[in-house]
Amino acid sequence: MLAAMPGLGGCAIGYYWQAGAGHLKIVNGQQPVVTVLRDPGLEPSVRARLQVSQRALAFAHDTLRLPDNGSYTGYYDTGEPYAVWNVFAAPELSLKPRTWCFPVAGCISYRGYFSERSARRYADQLAARGDDVFVGGITAYSTLGRFRDPVLNTMLAQPEQDLIGLLFHELAHQRLYVQDDSAFNEAFATAVEMEGLRRWRIENSQLVSVDDNGQRTAVQRLLRDGRRQLSAVYASDRDPDAKRRAKQEVLADLAASYDALLVEWRLAGLKQQPYAHLFRQGLNNASLAALATYDDYVPAFGELLRQCGAWLACFYVRAETLAAMARPERTARLQELVRIAAGRKK
Repeated sequence: MLAAMPGLGGCAIGYYWQAGAGHLKIVNGQQPVVTVLRDPGLEPSVRARLQVSQRALAFAHDTLRLPDNGSYTGYYDTGEPYAVWNVFAAPELSLKPRTWCFPVAGCISYRGYFSERSARRYADQLAARGDDVFVGGITAYSTLGRFRDPVLNTMLAQPEQDLIGLLFHELAHQRLYVQDDSAFNEAFATAVEMEGLRRWRIENSQLVSVDDNGQRTAVQRLLRDGRRQLSAVYASDRDPDAKRRAKQEVLADLAASYDALLVEWRLAGLKQQPYAHLFRQGLNNASLAALATYDDYVPAFGELLRQCGAWLACFYVRAETLAAMARPERTARLQELVRIAAGRKK
């Protein structure tokens, strides 16, 4: 395949080689889950998580109408804490993420590596050019149905609800994916994940909300406000040095506000600390842009689902209609739906 792609430089060939080799290692190394479960020496925690994954998979097919193509019926232990490491980047004075274009997937707002060292080396190159960078470990990825994606050990290490939600999320990518629009794809998959978890909890008599104590919502609200402030700074007519100072002030305020939330949660006896890893690394344009990719249009799809009366068949048709629009028209419609959703909450 590489030989048939003219114009590829050595760096590009090296990147595609590591991506292909890393993926084929997983595809060829996986075993059927049913076979793994027959092993009497299987660690009990792995057995329990694999059993949950298969129940969640059946639920995804039967209730959520997500693709049934053999994905997640296999298991592979990567021996690593993450399946891949994604590199996100953005200019020093902009929240618009850098994008990279690939065969099949189109242009996306991150670049993935099967080696953490390689990911950080590439991130260092971008940082040396002046970009803000962020390297995030990823527990799973989707091949959009072109291969039978397996359950990975990195997925099983998560809390049960996160594992279930992740399966719904990745299968949603197989249901609907738009080339060159990461924000649409991730928001759609996240909305399906959230609705899937809501239905899963009802089905299993778990009457606690997905965001049990509103912690994630509180942080997401904080980060959205920070992005709005930074966008205003970058769009202003201030000189670059003034923008840099204002940027640092906004980021410092975000960190202080998160610390205040941690104190509040600790006093309330709450142990979860959502998004703590991002704040530990230090927020910047790249990490904020990455969060926006997953977060900004989720309310739009929530509103779409509400308008459909939570009828998934209607929701999927309307999402597909959005996907078929030209990018500017689609973005305008999503922003309109976000405004409608926000107005409803006031």
